[in-house]
Amino acid sequence: MGLLPKNQPKKTIDTPRNFFIWGQTMHGKSYLASQFPNPVIFNTDGNADQIETPSVNLKNERDPKTGHISFSVIDQLNELIKELETTDHGFETVVIDVIDDVVTLIEQAICEEHGVQYIGDIPYGKGFGIFKSIFTALVVKLKALPMNVIYISRYATVTENNIEKPVPSLSVKHLNTVNGNCDMNILCQKIGKNYIRRAVDRRKAYQREWIQDERILAILDTVIGAFDKPTQTNKEEAKKIVEQLEKAEEQATQAANEAEPDTQTEAKTEETKQAPKPRTAAPRPPRVK
Repeated sequence: MGLLPKNQPKKTIDTPRNFFIWGQTMHGKSYLASQFPNPVIFNTDGNADQIETPSVNLKNERDPKTGHISFSVIDQLNELIKELETTDHGFETVVIDVIDDVVTLIEQAICEEHGVQYIGDIPYGKGFGIFKSIFTALVVKLKALPMNVIYISRYATVTENNIEKPVPSLSVKHLNTVNGNCDMNILCQKIGKNYIRRAVDRRKAYQREWIQDERILAILDTVIGAFDKPTQTNKEEAKKIVEQLEKAEEQATQAANEAEPDTQTEAKTEETKQAPKPRTAAPRPPRVK
């Protein structure tokens, strides 16, 4: 059997599965992520034992005697992803909370392995190349999972034209790697007592009728800007529009007929005007006997 696909259009997947969620602390990021179907959380703040959702603490595990990293977060993530790929675990969503810390943990493992304090101290830019390779591979492996994938990031601000603008705290180069493999970017904000979720960016102009998973649809219905307004009308609406158009055309035709004279009547009138009048014969003189 060949590797090429059939030469025919195929059905696309229109339900978003990869999400980037960011916002300030206590603004509902983790709560939103926990609402996705059957989640497992890869946690970086060490409080996995304090939450009900099944979770794993991500860390660089150290040898208690030497203090050196004995099991890095790189190895840990590879093992976790392999387990998600090969076992019947029952999870449908994996949450990275937070991706900013994963970046720091990976850099920390690379630096210790090469005996430097800063990744840039590895000669010839090799450290940055190693990090990029590992981080990109992580994101690609997560995207390949038959699951929903959620990256959570913290909140920062930048100033543009004297205006403060909210941005994810994840650096731009790392954000581009993650966001480029996500379907939707969602900002969580708490305004007063209200928790607001807003779609900042989307891979597609999603519409509600495209979403096949009702559980994902219920979540996205709470996100402002997640969907475009439908561009198609249903059968009843289309029928009403057609009837209105037909009625308008009928009225226009009737008005045109009333405004123009009958062409046949006009032609007869014109013929009557142009026809010569009948000549009247003069009286004959009386006959003389």
